[in-house]
Amino acid sequence: MRSPAPASPLHELRVIKALSLPGLIRLVTEIDDHGPISHQYGSLQGAFGDLTPGQLRHAINTARDLGLVHADEQAPDRYRLTESGEDLAEVYDTAARWARAHQYPSDSSDFVTRVQHTLQLPAPDPASEADSDHSGVGTDRPQPPNALADWLETHPHVLNQAASRSSRSADETGLAA
Repeated sequence: MRSPAPASPLHELRVIKALSLPGLIRLVTEIDDHGPISHQYGSLQGAFGDLTPGQLRHAINTARDLGLVHADEQAPDRYRLTESGEDLAEVYDTAARWARAHQYPSDSSDFVTRVQHTLQLPAPDPASEADSDHSGVGTDRPQPPNALADWLETHPHVLNQAASRSSRSADETGLAA
């Protein structure tokens, strides 16, 4: 049984924001490109030397909560991608390739910046696409948002997990105040 689509544009923005965290993008793509991260001392920090321990911990917790990374303290490979994580890595690659081809947001942007900005592009409105003159201007722009929308449709549990995470964050913020 498939879960319902996001309840509101705000919920959808929260999901996109969660999937656009720099540490999460780095974690998912690092594991996708180089394989699982082992238990060897320093392998985790070595792979992510540019992230603070707090940023790395937040990325791992987010990835685990969203079902993108499986963490097993007993297995030789401590962190590995789930099927959802592998599929998300493909979305990230699609977004980065599109952004590089279109020099978006700029010609000197790095991988993470390209992915972040491209995932934030609005998905095309099917009604306006049907009415367009197909002049070629911007016709390929919607590819990454479509890839993300397709991924979310295939992995609806992430929508529920993201809602749960944002509720917990709001509760924690309320307690801290």
